[in-house]
Amino acid sequence: MIWLAGAGFVQAQSPEPMVPAVPAIPKNLPDPPSSDLMPDLPFPGPEGEGEGEAVTPEPEPAAPTEPTAEARVRDAEDLDMLFAELAQEGGEGWARAESDILRVWSRSGSAAMDLLYKRGEAALDAGDLPTAIGHLTALTDHAPDFASGWHLRAVAFYLDGDFGPAMADLARALQLEPRYFPALTQLAVMLEEVGEDQRALEAYRASLKIHPHQQDAQDGVTRLQQKTQGTDA
Repeated sequence: MIWLAGAGFVQAQSPEPMVPAVPAIPKNLPDPPSSDLMPDLPFPGPEGEGEGEAVTPEPEPAAPTEPTAEARVRDAEDLDMLFAELAQEGGEGWARAESDILRVWSRSGSAAMDLLYKRGEAALDAGDLPTAIGHLTALTDHAPDFASGWHLRAVAFYLDGDFGPAMADLARALQLEPRYFPALTQLAVMLEEVGEDQRALEAYRASLKIHPHQQDAQDGVTRLQQKTQGTDA
């Protein structure tokens, strides 16, 4: 699911006073944005009754709560291949790649953190912003390297009217994963809303460079280009 919030609407898409300082758009993906342009971030068995002894079966090992190094490498390799497929202009393979990318991104590596994410997402879907922000703040506190948590909390902050914290959370998500196209598209939406049209256009284009099939980003580019042409005329 891609969370994208805009003026007066919230979309959960299946496979998105004074203007606060904004994070720069990543220029050379997948390298992180320049740190000087990003906002500062806070960042033997028992005997039986009969003959012989009863054998106690050995318990099965518990499932690991954290991903192994091998699993992390496998996920990274999978993502590289999926992003290559996502960028292909023809065919329908990009939709499967998008779904698989979002699936990888949705795994924090901890069942408890995944539960916090799901609770925050459910509260956001229900329009309960304080509860959503509470769950997602607990998530970002305990899983600071989980980019999806920062992105979802940014959406919640934005819908609650807190642009500054929303911008900072989007910056953190992009520092952790510069290819996080939902965060770039969300950033573009917010920049467009506050009248930063050129920065918004750059963010839309950067997002489309990663995922060229995003209809919202395509529409944003068209809308801003038409607006610019109308201004220049």
